[in-house]
Amino acid sequence: MSSEKTTLNVIQHHSAEGPGAIAHWAQARGLSLTVFRAYLGELPPMSAEPVVLLGGPYESNAGPAWLEAERQWLAGILERGAPVFAICLGAQLLALGLGGNIRRMDSPETGWTTVTFTDGQALSMLEWHEDAINLPPQAQCLARSDRCEQQMYSVGPTRVGLQFHPEWNAESVATLNEFFAEESPLPRGQPDSAAYAKVFAWLQVTLDAWWEACV
Repeated sequence: MSSEKTTLNVIQHHSAEGPGAIAHWAQARGLSLTVFRAYLGELPPMSAEPVVLLGGPYESNAGPAWLEAERQWLAGILERGAPVFAICLGAQLLALGLGGNIRRMDSPETGWTTVTFTDGQALSMLEWHEDAINLPPQAQCLARSDRCEQQMYSVGPTRVGLQFHPEWNAESVATLNEFFAEESPLPRGQPDSAAYAKVFAWLQVTLDAWWEACV
């Protein structure tokens, strides 16, 4: 893959859940995001190109017909060696594609949650999920929370899964709250700008490392 690559594919699973802060990271790095709306049947050709899988309000083991089509597409690109950076539903789909499985939690994990990383760092991250990941073979667990032991994992440097949502910024949360209304457990009122800034700093470092490994 060329070190001069300037585009990155993103798979979106819901109209209210876009790339968020990932778009700001990409713009600062001179990268263009190409967003494919999987829920409308849009997927890129099978290839070894890097891809970001976003989250979404679906069961990774089941869901609508288009999600099954995505699972088959994901299996194909994994066979081709594609790098994948995956968030929440995306991380669950990636885990399934690599031989792991998904289980239902006793109760959802939502809102600002302390995530502790294996390097000793602890950060508040936004969560909204009912399922948890049993890691695939060869996966390394990189972070946990009190209620979910598999918050981040990697299989090599180019396949990374996150159960939390570092891409959600204040605008993302406002959009989700507007769409899901009372169903949304996400913060309301004045955004905690310091918390979002810490998350974005972490996201930039993490995406930089992933992208460098990709190219």
